[in-house]
Amino acid sequence: MSLTTVHGYPAPPPVQPDYGRALALRAMATAYTALPRYLLAPEVSALLHYVPDWTQHALINTLWTSGGRLNEILALRRRDFRLNEVIPHVVIRTAKQRRAGSGRPRKGTSPNRVVPLSDPAYVDEMRRLFASTREEYETDAETGERRALPVWTVSDRTVRNWLTRAVDDAARAGVRLSISVSPHTFRHSFAMHMLYHHVPPKVVQSLLGHEKFESTEVYTKVFALDVAAGHQVRFSLDTEAALQLLRGASPQ
Repeated sequence: MSLTTVHGYPAPPPVQPDYGRALALRAMATAYTALPRYLLAPEVSALLHYVPDWTQHALINTLWTSGGRLNEILALRRRDFRLNEVIPHVVIRTAKQRRAGSGRPRKGTSPNRVVPLSDPAYVDEMRRLFASTREEYETDAETGERRALPVWTVSDRTVRNWLTRAVDDAARAGVRLSISVSPHTFRHSFAMHMLYHHVPPKVVQSLLGHEKFESTEVYTKVFALDVAAGHQVRFSLDTEAALQLLRGASPQ
């Protein structure tokens, strides 16, 4: 494996996106109602500051770091986090896959998707959470089977209330976000953060668990605006120079 490619994909060094330009790009993209509403990394970091409860912080940070849907994150158990591997990762099952039960998945599909956890601070946070709390279990009344409960045994509404409180607390401290925030905002933010760091769109598709690439293309459309603006294509030319050029090119 070379230093410049990873499994055939370009592997540029980590970059820190230009925050001002990223804000301008997002503002331009808001003219398109179909494009995703997302937060930039500094905004997520600031918002997490206003989630002081460590179990709540860990859940919202998992939404941001894994790109998972809320129902997927609320189904995660401790055994789904592989934090001590050479490459820490989390194994996520989609809602459709969980409803399918324990049978074999249809041909060409996998019951899981794996998301590498590349942020050391997040991995350390989850290690500390698991070291300080006990895993809970439930027993099936009919079969007597003992099953591990999810890490977070809360409802969708509860998580939304946590976020609302954090946004309100941030606003009272003078930290205002330009978009409304929901659990799904972090999935959009994860996708855009990956693209800002030059992760190939097909890889982002895999990390998000999109069956069709069309679902991932909505994020790349934002970058089409950035690429077009970055090329600084000019349409205005010096009139006299243009006239001289055409006169010189005229047939005799």
